Amino acid sequence: MYTGYESGAAIMERLCVFRGLVRWLLLLLPLLLLLLSGGEGRESELNYVTCGSLVKLLNTRHNVRLHSHDVKYGSGSGQQSVTGVESADDSNSYWQIRGKPARPCQRGSAIKCGQAIRITHMKTGRNLHTHHFSSPLSNNQEVSAFGENGEGDDLDVWTVQCEGVYWERDDPVRFKHVGTEVFLSVTGEQYGHPIRGQREVHGMSSPNQHTWWRTMEGVFIQPSQEPLRHDEL
Repeated sequence: MYTGYESGAAIMERLCVFRGLVRWLLLLLPLLLLLLSGGEGRESELNYVTCGSLVKLLNTRHNVRLHSHDVKYGSGSGQQSVTGVESADDSNSYWQIRGKPARPCQRGSAIKCGQAIRITHMKTGRNLHTHHFSSPLSNNQEVSAFGENGEGDDLDVWTVQCEGVYWERDDPVRFKHVGTEVFLSVTGEQYGHPIRGQREVHGMSSPNQHTWWRTMEGVFIQPSQEPLRHDEL
């Protein structure tokens, strides 16, 4: 039986659906404009890694992605462990590219070669970090994830080493730690329980074939693009 109350409820339901559609259209609009623009200048911008982007970083020598999780080291600093994983699908391998403490980079701006950055783990909000502790398997320098809600200390800062002016998405780069001058590296050592099969990530004193990284999957923020929230990835 049709009633005024039922008609009102149906209208409200349609309004909710309409609002949801509008919200998703607004989120997709920057991407649609990006695809439709097709200009050479815009294509050039898309080649760069930008401030605020969420990326997965692949070690090109060992084919593992930089990874972290809320598992602490059982030795050394006891901080959150950082590892390399072969899986391309693990959401714990997303990292956000950010500026130095108290000197944030402009969201969407291209990261320059030689620029100092922080690399923040998306799921736990801790920064890629190293210090004078020995790594548990290779006795190189331990690399951990440190801080809370994206804020740690000066040992969270790395410089991007690359050729040219800007960090290009398809080019291999190195990350050199500002405080201790080691290079982010993987040399193949594998953990046992509770993170069986994951590779040790550590710092090495000199650059070599084990210290090359390249961006893979991610959300690359553009200057005119409203960034997606983490829960919308």
